[in-house]
Formats: sequence, structure tokens, C-alpha cells
Amino acid sequence: MTAPDPIRVLVVDDHAVVRRGVVAYLEALEDVAVADEAGDGQEALDRLARAAAHGELPDVVLMDLQMPGMDGVTATAEVLRRFPQLKVVILTSFGEAERVHAALESGASGYLLKDAGPAEVDAALRAAVHDEVFLDAAVTRRLTQDMRAPRTGLGVLTAREKEVLILVAEGRSNKDIANHLLISERTARSHVSHLLTKMGLTSRTQAALLAVKEGLVRPR
Repeated sequence: MTAPDPIRVLVVDDHAVVRRGVVAYLEALEDVAVADEAGDGQEALDRLARAAAHGELPDVVLMDLQMPGMDGVTATAEVLRRFPQLKVVILTSFGEAERVHAALESGASGYLLKDAGPAEVDAALRAAVHDEVFLDAAVTRRLTQDMRAPRTGLGVLTAREKEVLILVAEGRSNKDIANHLLISERTARSHVSHLLTKMGLTSRTQAALLAVKEGLVRPR
């Protein structure tokens, strides 16, 4: 019987030593092949564009979250917008619930912590190519705990949304927010929209007043 084609993976991580370690890790797995490497989100998009031009797109992008320039959440959304046939699995050191939610909302098919074992990495890649979602066991526990203890007030906002709320209260435009946080203007606009909806607000002015009331910024 013919062996199945290996799962081809693009590894994206800004730390070269970590990236090389992940590549070596993947190459030790059966039926997994490293297609390419990238040091940040923009480089990943550039490499994917070149691969697409030659009909050589990978199956899965293994994406770090914390990277300079275009971060992993923004990169995930952009990868899937440009190449909807691809799957993205997050591999990061951060397991906070808000980061997980942000990644999954951007379309990620899996979320792994960097201390994951070979079996978990293999399972996450296979789940992704079969249109399934795989979450690290520790991440699943944290999400479950978060669901059991519903958040109220500012607690419903992610860390990034709180940052955006402060910038809105400072009178910054979506473009200014995007430049300050090194994200796209579209992502900044999305964050503003989400925080307004979560807080039951209808305008940026209301958001600014709330930020002052909660002590996030001083009255102007």
C-alpha cells in the first residue's frame, strides 16, 4: 500500500534557535516534512506567496504568537484570508485565555504550548489537515476554568482590547492605534468594534468615558 504524503509545514518563529529546534523536532516525526521557515508574520506571507506561485503551498503553518512587526494573531488572519486552503496551528509559550480566544477567532485550527510533547504536535497537525481543532491539554483546562468563572466589567476584555480602550480614550484614530500596536488598521478597527460590543457601548466617546471612570486614563 502506498504511504500517505507527509504533512508539509511552514515554521514561523522570530527566535532562530527556537525555530531550528522546532524544525528538528518536526523532522523527527513520521509523515511530517518541513516545507520552509520564516522569522515573522510578514516573511511567512512572502514565502507563502512564492510557494503558491510555484504550486508548492504547505499544508499547515506552525505559528508563534509573540513576534515583532506582524504578530501571530494578525498573521494567522492574513494567511487564512490570502490562502484559505491552509491551516494554522499556534505554537507558543503563552497560554492565557485571551490569547487563545484571539488566535481561534483569527481562524487557527490548533493551539499548542512550546512544552508540548511529540504526540501532541503530531496530533495537532493531523487534526488541522482533517478540519478539526486541537487544543493543548493545559490550554483546555484554563479555558474551562474561565468558562466556570464568567468575567464582568473590564474583565470581559482581552489584554489587547484593554490596550485599545486606553488608546481610544487618548483620542487616537484606528490608524494611530494600528501604528502604535504594530497591527493592521483592519485589526485595530476590529478590536474597537469588539470592545464596544462587549461593554455594551455605542460610541468611542462612551468608551473614553468608561476608561476614565475605571481609572485606566486620567481625565483630559
